[in-house]
Amino acid sequence: MEKALRFLTSGYDADIDVVLNDALFSVDYSEMVIVKDIDFYSLCEHHMLPFFGKCHVAYIPRQQVIGLSKIPRLVDVFARRLQIQERMTNQIAETIREKINPLGVAVVCEATHLCMSMRGVEKQNSFAITSAMLGAFRDNARTRMEFLELVKVRGLVAESSMPAAAGLVCVND
Repeated sequence: MEKALRFLTSGYDADIDVVLNDALFSVDYSEMVIVKDIDFYSLCEHHMLPFFGKCHVAYIPRQQVIGLSKIPRLVDVFARRLQIQERMTNQIAETIREKINPLGVAVVCEATHLCMSMRGVEKQNSFAITSAMLGAFRDNARTRMEFLELVKVRGLVAESSMPAAAGLVCVND
């Protein structure tokens, strides 16, 4: 059990710069980069029960891109901590913003929480969706909707006729 807990909480010991391993590249590219359907497994900090699902990450480069394999590694760093989904979503987005200063970052996580399935409300088919939209994804509804359409998050309608889907629209729009 000790080995398992050390692995499941190994994100506390991870150094983001070591994880990224200088895989930041200068490039003349300003279109959306998406890595979707990244499986993750985490432990709820309140109940020590697992939550797991998929993470979808996008950014629009300004001058640098991240090696594609580093994005799932970054997700793992934050998932391998006692965690809440909302914080994990923000940590992933903020780290990408801090490391490469893109025009925008979008992160959507969708997860099943065993603390909701096994205990408490005991709702086996429920899942939670969280999002962090920064820069161009927050400021531009068309950019945000393009991302949501490309990742097709389950349970989330990304049609322009429903701009308030999952609370992803900002008051500024």
